[in-house]
Amino acid sequence: MHEQSHGESVLALLMERFGGDGFYVLDEPEAALSPQRQLAALARIHQLAQAGSQFVIATHSPILMAYPDAYLYSCTEAGVQLATLEETEHYQVMRDFLVNPKRMLDMILS
Repeated sequence: MHEQSHGESVLALLMERFGGDGFYVLDEPEAALSPQRQLAALARIHQLAQAGSQFVIATHSPILMAYPDAYLYSCTEAGVQLATLEETEHYQVMRDFLVNPKRMLDMILS
């Protein structure tokens, strides 16, 4: 693991060390993963969930948050609240950027 990149290490953990019937708490596993690798991680999380594993994941990744039937909690000034993917700030920022990157860049760089 120490000879791999951070992202490769995260995927190796998911693929080789995590098994069914586990309980896993992950803190931003997407931090070093490209969007394609996040999709691979999500596929593996799904395999493990189908094998009886449960996950608690702190994430900023709309890809990971999109997992079907996941409970999403948003930490806000009003406290911790249940949210839909579309209600999360991370999803909204990413959507707005992808819909109109020039507008978003003009806004933040001016």
